[in-house]
Amino acid sequence: MRELRYLFALLVGSKRKYVDPSRAVEILKDAFKSNDSQQQDVSEFTHKLLDWLEDAFQIKAEEERDGEKPKNPMVELFYGRFLAVGVLEGKKFENTEMFGQYPLQVNGFKDLHECLEAAMIEGEIESLHSENSAKSGQEHWFTELPPVLTFELSRFEFNQALGRPEKIHNKLEFPPILYLDRYMHKNREITRIKRDEIKRLKEYLTVLQQRLERYLSYGSGPKRFPLVDVLQYALEFASSKPVCTSPVDDLGASAPASGTLPPQIPPSTIEQQGPSSSEVPSTSPVQRSVIHKPFTQSRIPPDLPMHPAPRHITEEELSVLEGCLHRWRTEVENDTRDLQESISRIHRTIELMYSDKTMVQVPYRLHAVLVHEGQANAGHYWAYIYDHHQNRWMKYNDISVTKSTWEELERDSFGGYRNASAYCLMYINDKEQYLIQEEFNKETGQMLVGMDTLPSDLRDYVKEDNKRFEKELEEWDAELAQKAQQEKLLSQIPRAPAPSPAPVQPGEPEYLEQPSRTDISKHLKEDSVQAINKALAEQEDRGPEAIMDTSSANAPAQAAPTQRVVEVAIPDVGTFVIESEEGGYDDEVMLTPNMQGIIMAIGKARNVYDRCGPEAGFFKAIKLEYTRLLKLAQEDPPPECDYRLRHAIVYFIQNQAPKKIIERTLLEQFGDHNLSFDERCRNIMKVAQAKLEMIKPDEVNMEEYERWHQDYRHFRETTMFLMVGLEFFQKKSYMEALLYLIYAYQNNKELLSKGPYRGHDEELISHYRRECLLKLNEHAAALFESGDDQEVNNGLIIMNELIVPCLPLLLVDEMEEKDIVAVEDMRNRWCSYLGQEMEPNLQEKLTDFLPKLLDCSTEIKGFNDPPKLPSYSTHELCERYARIMLSLSRTPADGR
Repeated sequence: MRELRYLFALLVGSKRKYVDPSRAVEILKDAFKSNDSQQQDVSEFTHKLLDWLEDAFQIKAEEERDGEKPKNPMVELFYGRFLAVGVLEGKKFENTEMFGQYPLQVNGFKDLHECLEAAMIEGEIESLHSENSAKSGQEHWFTELPPVLTFELSRFEFNQALGRPEKIHNKLEFPPILYLDRYMHKNREITRIKRDEIKRLKEYLTVLQQRLERYLSYGSGPKRFPLVDVLQYALEFASSKPVCTSPVDDLGASAPASGTLPPQIPPSTIEQQGPSSSEVPSTSPVQRSVIHKPFTQSRIPPDLPMHPAPRHITEEELSVLEGCLHRWRTEVENDTRDLQESISRIHRTIELMYSDKTMVQVPYRLHAVLVHEGQANAGHYWAYIYDHHQNRWMKYNDISVTKSTWEELERDSFGGYRNASAYCLMYINDKEQYLIQEEFNKETGQMLVGMDTLPSDLRDYVKEDNKRFEKELEEWDAELAQKAQQEKLLSQIPRAPAPSPAPVQPGEPEYLEQPSRTDISKHLKEDSVQAINKALAEQEDRGPEAIMDTSSANAPAQAAPTQRVVEVAIPDVGTFVIESEEGGYDDEVMLTPNMQGIIMAIGKARNVYDRCGPEAGFFKAIKLEYTRLLKLAQEDPPPECDYRLRHAIVYFIQNQAPKKIIERTLLEQFGDHNLSFDERCRNIMKVAQAKLEMIKPDEVNMEEYERWHQDYRHFRETTMFLMVGLEFFQKKSYMEALLYLIYAYQNNKELLSKGPYRGHDEELISHYRRECLLKLNEHAAALFESGDDQEVNNGLIIMNELIVPCLPLLLVDEMEEKDIVAVEDMRNRWCSYLGQEMEPNLQEKLTDFLPKLLDCSTEIKGFNDPPKLPSYSTHELCERYARIMLSLSRTPADGR
């Protein structure tokens, strides 16, 4: 008792995120030991807990009584009484019994009132099966209801065929407010009258439903149709235009009049005789009969009726028949409507039978719902409890306490959804306000909250625990501060300077390679703008081929002594004569799509460069490149040709990045130091670098600039996770593939939350992530079935380290129905072992493992660090991504 008092006091006033109940649980485990090693049902545990608490309070009450009858708070709160009246073997009896948790059967009932009605009447009160037609059975009537009324929902039954218990997943609805007047002994006469009336109405309802069914399912054969439709079809048939020939003759008559075969000859005779050569010349196509081929010819002959029709019907017959069918159809429609309205009226009358004022005087409000997810022998438990002060539902799931809603409670508690359903309902008397009302200080009149509601000894205990917790936090903060100081000291240790110039910062993507700035003039003449615009207008209509074929006489005639001249073939661009520095050029950078496009643009701007100088050439080239990238961004390429991977600017354009971000990114690319392979490119590069240095701090938000490029790096990283995961999947390396696909999905989800073009196809990643889990689950189950200790352990390692941590990821998004179905399939596979005979050690391992698998919490557990991604150039990344996406399109996956 002391440990329970401490536990509940900590729940009221502790500053910790959660309270460790281990000490109280250990005491309860020792007190509730059972002879077998099977896990106790939670209802059985609750029974034992209430009995144990009742005994403990009774001992305490007897010690403190002063001649008066001791009061037991457990009995006063949780126990009520009912009167059992009935007939047994022809003799009447009447007994008063006490109850705590009231058991209710679930199977065969749709709501809580139906369960209660069945529980209050045991057997047939007026059964005719017993001898002398004597009454047998009994009724239960509540004489005294407890302030806290607990219903125990029996959701388990024993399957005789399989020899094991099974859980009942049927849906059972229960209301937030439950009126119990109809079950009270004081109202038994009124209730019996109403029950008789409901019984009579239900019998009448059954007759009406049978009559309605005859109208809605008319006919004597295996297929039946609504009678009103049958009459309508008959009317349509009779009203169709009559035909004078049979359907077979109609086909034969479609031959042209010039045919040599007489129309009156039956087809069989024609087939036997065959046409003679003199009658039907083989060379004359006019003599060939046109035959309708129903299996090879899609066009229906023009003279073939659309629907069957009567061959002979007179106007008088049609008039009589139409009149009869119209009248009968109207009669049937009226009869059907009357039956449906009568059925609706009776349903409404039954629903409102107990709604009069005298039967809504005992309201009980739903206070707590205990939920179980899993199968009969294993599962996970959590609870919903109503916060009366905040007027909202709270969900208590292990260490997680979160706000909830009635809709979420309905979904998880009614049943019929996944494997979760309520097994215990706790209602409180809505008129007993002391159960939920606030406490007030008798002296000051102020409301007591938190620890102020506790007795002095418990308040002191909680305060001491909070002091210990604060000390733990201080020690933790001091430890973190010490680590941070050590890291700071290490970072201040001087390091050897990096060699200059450093062309690329380590880890920086190639689309943002920073060139070494050269000391060039920043004073650009404003009067050159007119000349630039004139030159741009003159060269606007020149084609790219003409520009690229311009004589190379304008190029430098001789390379510098420290350079060597080489020819380089760049894909999609062409062959260029490059003046390479002593160490050669960076071939990896030169092969990137960005560099290819820039070199192409500079080549196309050659004439403008030659006539008006570097700055005009720069403006022409950057305009050409931006126009090309804009066109790519507006295309809708197949998945294997994702232009976003090739060009960061395409990604920016599609996601509506600010214009300043795109402009600065283009300048960075045109200012790349790798463009210094000839004089023209080098001069344009210098112009771009000068433009970059002219940008004022307030013109471009560098924090926003970095965020956009960070998002793009995140996109490329997500692509790598997806690509590597799919490659492993195709190699059937599912364990390796899973971790990559998990991170691909999570990263992609984060990207898509910012815009639809920020990431990849979510359904694609979700499908292969799901397939990985299903295949690993099958593999782990096969290892478990082998019975070998090592393989069993390996199978459980796969489940505990890979599959179980991933389940919350599949359950967190309830819109993904395929993911939820996959989780249920995996759980059902392991729950199917519960009824099978196996070695005790396997049974023990299965019992320990199943609660983890059946935990339906959506709290994301910690994962391993993301797998290390290999370093890919843009060219290699695009090639490998295209290859894997093409292979997927050739072998489409089920469900995609």
